[in-house]
Amino acid sequence: MRDLSALFDPAAVAIIGASDDPAKWGHAVARQALRAGRRRPVHLINRRGGTVLGRPTARKLAEVGAPVDLVVVAVPEQYFEEAVDDALAQGARAIVGITAGFGETGADGRARQRAIADRVRAAGAALVGPNCLGLVDNTTEVYLASDAFTPGRVAFLSQSGNLALELGLRLTARGLGMSRFVSYGNQADVTLVDLLASCAGHDGTQAIAVYAEDFADGRAFAEAAAATSKPIVLLSAGRGAASARGAASHTGAMTSPADVVAAACRDAGIHQAATVRDLTVLLEALSGVHRATGRRTAVLTDGGGHGSIAADVAEAAGLTVPELSAPLQASLRGRLWGPSAVGNPVDLAGMGEQDPASYPAVVETLIAAPEVDAVLMTGYFGGYSVGGGALGRLELSAAEQLAVAAACGQTPVVVQSMYPESPSCRVLAAAGVPVFGAIEDAARALAAVTPAARTPSVAPLPPAAEPIADGGYFAVRGLLERAGVAFPEAREVWDEDGVRRAAGALAGPYALKAVGLLHKSDAGGVALRVSDAEELAVAFREMRARLGDMPYSVERMAVLDDGVELIAGVRRDPRFGPVLMVGLGGVYAEVLRDVAFALAPVDARRARELLEGLRTAALLHGVRDKSPVDLDAAARTVAALAGVAAAHPEIAEIEINPLLASPDGALALDARVIL
Repeated sequence: MRDLSALFDPAAVAIIGASDDPAKWGHAVARQALRAGRRRPVHLINRRGGTVLGRPTARKLAEVGAPVDLVVVAVPEQYFEEAVDDALAQGARAIVGITAGFGETGADGRARQRAIADRVRAAGAALVGPNCLGLVDNTTEVYLASDAFTPGRVAFLSQSGNLALELGLRLTARGLGMSRFVSYGNQADVTLVDLLASCAGHDGTQAIAVYAEDFADGRAFAEAAAATSKPIVLLSAGRGAASARGAASHTGAMTSPADVVAAACRDAGIHQAATVRDLTVLLEALSGVHRATGRRTAVLTDGGGHGSIAADVAEAAGLTVPELSAPLQASLRGRLWGPSAVGNPVDLAGMGEQDPASYPAVVETLIAAPEVDAVLMTGYFGGYSVGGGALGRLELSAAEQLAVAAACGQTPVVVQSMYPESPSCRVLAAAGVPVFGAIEDAARALAAVTPAARTPSVAPLPPAAEPIADGGYFAVRGLLERAGVAFPEAREVWDEDGVRRAAGALAGPYALKAVGLLHKSDAGGVALRVSDAEELAVAFREMRARLGDMPYSVERMAVLDDGVELIAGVRRDPRFGPVLMVGLGGVYAEVLRDVAFALAPVDARRARELLEGLRTAALLHGVRDKSPVDLDAAARTVAALAGVAAAHPEIAEIEINPLLASPDGALALDARVIL
């Protein structure tokens, strides 16, 4: 892990470009930095000299006359390189580049940025930015951004300053705060991966939030995330309208940037947020100490409508709301009155109004039950304390009992209330029980602390194999066959004599393909179930007359009746590397879009998980009079394809479509590659 101690706990700080002008970034950063003036020296540098914020300044860093670990550069673009060189000459070990106008401006800017980063690395220093908004470490009193953030246990790594301000406000309102904030800008030197690794090893950080617009090395980000035990929540931009424009294969056309990011998150165990509010919900849940051991959720309410909606929303979030066992129902009945329902949802049916202590009594019973993994409380609780009076005091007492029960147990409890800011709900929140005003937020939070379907892992890329130069049909067949992929017997033909020789060598019926075309079916370049040599010759003459001279393939026709056609493909993403897609294939691939994604390579076990996660997976297990397909053979084929793609960085796209999965195995009926 890269040593970033000079960034987060420097012995002394200097700000080049410190200013008295409130409109300039050098003013805002200097003002914040001076808050920690008793902890470490803060030197202000202004080329005109004089004073800034009532403090004397130096005209150049060399005039400081004392060692400086960390230098913030907030000067116009034309002076930036000089300031960086001055910092390195004075022995600075870290630089924060606020100045913009480099890699984000085009090729010339990127070249200048690379040259600066090379000089920084050669000096053994670290550069955050340029084009960043600074950093904060509340645990070491490093305040080098324009705003202050409430101290807490969440580290936020972001390419947006305003989002950091919004998240800071939302966290503060939820009783949370930030351990660190870093705006990492253009990542010329210090990358998101470096910062993630640093925060993962930071004792003051419990959860890590990331806002990313450009991952740079997305693969390394996913690998670093999978390697840490601290929860990571990602909010990313560009997940919607952008698609794989110009993709030549079905796989490329069906794989969007959003699919790639989602696949990386699933593989690495990263929680994905859609908005800043969603990010806050997940961080609140993951900042708690309790984790569920399963997804079995007990819903508790004092109103049937709230309970029914909560159960629906919980199941939509991936939780289960099973009927409680007879012994547990009996135990609950012993604590409740006659009208109460105890099946799940557990409905107090008005008893909460008569006796608010029934809430903690039921929660204590539920969290002690081995069959309950989590409790979701929903509805009116909190409303009585708003009005005060005797009932309000009883509810406050019940909230205190409930808070103790939740803290002492190991089962997570999440609350949705119509009155989330009420005194009773504030008692719960202060004790670490998440309280939300919306049931969808409460269910989302609870789902976040349930165990993932699989252990996070991102398989490393294999060493690059000898590059291939031939992207033709028979070349890709050979490449995949050597990896263990099975194809029907085939012969390459160029003329009618070749067609007849192929018919004599292969058993019919036959398939004829114009393999010089990328999308054969769309162009009418495929003839199936050709019965004999004469019919095959006729089909060849007609096809060549329409499509012209090119290589054709005569193949033994596969038996399609007992199989399911799948698609398996890999597209190389510029940020995340090879990304595998599997789904229902053939003519339905782009119509139904029943697909799953993962970072390649994958093993056969992971490939099978992807296949069984399809919406149409029931087809693979046999429906009506059809037998189950050989899923293990299909999974091995998918894994072999992913392995080939991962080992050949020159492959932009590769796919098998269709991949025929049958009770007898898996057979690749067509394959294509884009180099």
